[in-house]
Amino acid sequence: MYSGSFPVSTSSHMEFVDITDQAGQAVDSSNVEEGICCLFNPHTTAGLTINEGCDPAVQHDLLGVFREIVPLKYPYRHAEGNSPSHMMATLTGSSLTVIISGGRLQLGTWQRIFFCEYDGPRSRKVNWKVLSG
Repeated sequence: MYSGSFPVSTSSHMEFVDITDQAGQAVDSSNVEEGICCLFNPHTTAGLTINEGCDPAVQHDLLGVFREIVPLKYPYRHAEGNSPSHMMATLTGSSLTVIISGGRLQLGTWQRIFFCEYDGPRSRKVNWKVLSG
């Protein structure tokens, strides 16, 4: 079993950061040919997702839809002012598992792994664990 973490820096209040290469480097460093890669985001106002990575309009549209789904003006009881960020983080979730085969993440042709920032800009991290199988 191999584990570690890598940093993610965000520069906007809400953005998707492609972390596919960092996850791939974690797999490479493990030398695991067959198994799974687990990614975990230890932050309550950010998430992880897998989606299309070729057209940046997809990430733009996802954030736009999240802003429509999660009201910015709601009588939230959480007093820090970032309640919508907590709601959006719940929509994307905090972890992902990707199959490893042939020493590579088994993502679809257009798929990329994204760190979803909803309360930035911030310095964040993603924890990873590679299990052989």
